[in-house]
Amino acid sequence: MQLKWHGSEWFERKGAKTVKIELFGKYIDVDGEIDAKTAIKIIQDALDHGNYDEYYTQPDIETFVATSSEEYLADLIQCRIQTMKYQDINAATIDRWIEEGWEWGKPISHEAYCAAKRGEWEVFLTPTKPVPHEWIGTINGKKVLGLASGGGQQMPILTALGAECMVLDYSEKQIESERMVAEREKYDIHIVRADMSKRLPFDDGVFDMVFHPVSNCYIRDVKPVWRECWRILKPGGVLLSGVDHYINYIVDEEEREIINHLPFDPLADETQRAQLEAADAGMQFSHSLEEQINGQLEAGFTLLNLYEDTNGEGRLHELNIPTFLAMRAVKR
Repeated sequence: MQLKWHGSEWFERKGAKTVKIELFGKYIDVDGEIDAKTAIKIIQDALDHGNYDEYYTQPDIETFVATSSEEYLADLIQCRIQTMKYQDINAATIDRWIEEGWEWGKPISHEAYCAAKRGEWEVFLTPTKPVPHEWIGTINGKKVLGLASGGGQQMPILTALGAECMVLDYSEKQIESERMVAEREKYDIHIVRADMSKRLPFDDGVFDMVFHPVSNCYIRDVKPVWRECWRILKPGGVLLSGVDHYINYIVDEEEREIINHLPFDPLADETQRAQLEAADAGMQFSHSLEEQINGQLEAGFTLLNLYEDTNGEGRLHELNIPTFLAMRAVKR
């Protein structure tokens, strides 16, 4: 699978320390550093969001523990730990990839910034095709949010074009790069570290544009992101987004055989998780075109333009098979 574009890291079960915790007189073996108080919170959260065919109504936690096997409780706790932590793990892994020279974590040069001031510029939503200039339009004085768009690549260009930019990212290293370019070029940018899978920390209707390059492969549910983008945009505001086609997730490492079912979800499928671990490709999720395109339409957007793009390398790229989609939509 050609997944290097995404990069993240799954909870390391194999190297984790096993500890024994006591829950209401029952002893449970779990991986990682966790105490009984935390385990009880995890189980209670699972009960609050579960279904109770065996009980008819939600059981109290002591009854649930007493009537569940040690193995089941250990698996439940472990699964919830992994589910809750994958965003943090993704952020930490992106930081590591940047230290190793990840292409999408390299900030633009001073020369590129100066060229943008002269009107010579490119920005990217997907791996290889630059965004058409007409998609950006005249943005002097416009308020632009770079959503999961840290790294000092896109926002400096849009700032050079006159936009008032803010960037939201969950990677500390991407944020550092954004801040470094702003300090080097002596402009102001508001930087927010936040998880885009949660409610965005902005008021309604404050932005003229949201620039969102390929990144929602890091989160399990994309439709809330489109609803949040619609909420924070002004009427007439534009959403520019880069998304995956899901094709990368069905093929093998060499991109020659179809080996996976969809959706690709390592939280739900141990085999898919193992593939990602073997490829050091981290925690990623496929999303259907219904989620990506219809998700925007359901949120209230009108789709104006789109184009496809490839991975930029690998067999699918050599065969000119698109794996990414860029879209321009407007809030009417």
